[in-house]
Amino acid sequence: MSSYKAFYIEEKDGAFTRRVADLQIADLPQDQVLIRVSYSALNYKDALSSSGHKGITRKFPHTPGIDAVGVVEKSSDERWKKGDKVIVTSYDLGMNTPGGFGQYISIPADWPVALPEGMSEREAMIFGTSAFTAALALYKMEQAGQNPKMGPVLVTGATGAVGTAAIALLASRGYSVTASSGKKEYYEALKALGANQVVGREAVNDESNKPFLSPKWAGAIDTIGGNTLETILKASMLHANVAVCGLVASPNFSTTVYPFIIKGNNLLGIESATIAREIREDIWRLLGKKWKFSLPEKMIREVDLTGLSDEIDRMLSGQSFGKVILKH
Repeated sequence: MSSYKAFYIEEKDGAFTRRVADLQIADLPQDQVLIRVSYSALNYKDALSSSGHKGITRKFPHTPGIDAVGVVEKSSDERWKKGDKVIVTSYDLGMNTPGGFGQYISIPADWPVALPEGMSEREAMIFGTSAFTAALALYKMEQAGQNPKMGPVLVTGATGAVGTAAIALLASRGYSVTASSGKKEYYEALKALGANQVVGREAVNDESNKPFLSPKWAGAIDTIGGNTLETILKASMLHANVAVCGLVASPNFSTTVYPFIIKGNNLLGIESATIAREIREDIWRLLGKKWKFSLPEKMIREVDLTGLSDEIDRMLSGQSFGKVILKH
């Protein structure tokens, strides 16, 4: 097979268009591993790339898709052989390297990890970068001493892909979860997912300028940033671990050193794109066995290449809930 289909973003006179295109495998980067992609997943970065965001993708035309799972077709590196099932997330995939919205990808040999035993290809993309990010947050929190006996863990941006994965993962590990969301229509769905309590955005938006608030949370996974993160630190219990993996509200926040030197709080940065390979492999193994969780099937929408554009528009307008996966 010399050609393949891909979701293709093109630029002309500053305007961006999307279409399903027939492309040539020979035009892919001449890297060490050629993979036939089975599934991908829609992430916010993909939606931005598909809209021409030059902060994500510098040059067009381009094929997005920061997540992919599939089968090795060819490898010049001895670590991988034809027929191996692999997961590829992070690094530059789908940003400036043709991504998982194409039926084939060609990538450096360091990028894939083996599909864990006990995980299907479809499950791998239901997890994808979002669940990997949530799992990395919990991984670093537990390294710093987090455990369910400490008290409830707050998840902000609870209806997003990272938020829903974090709720399900934490609940499966025995944590009491408080979910924060401004979308009241999804409160019952968040409880069904595993949240013990759901609060509105206003509950995590203190503007009193007080250095401390009544302690509410033993830890948090925050995708919002801004004043939300400041409020979390004010209202955290002693020795709370706060993992930061998003900036939906703002990249800026203001705080004092008090949460750190008086309450012993830890602020943990979560960056999944370049995390050490051994940690990446460890987390995928955990998601395949000890940390394996499931999302309700009604929260998963499976589309083909022709269905991606509508889902991208839904995500960019803030109407997306659950997980969108692409089946090639």
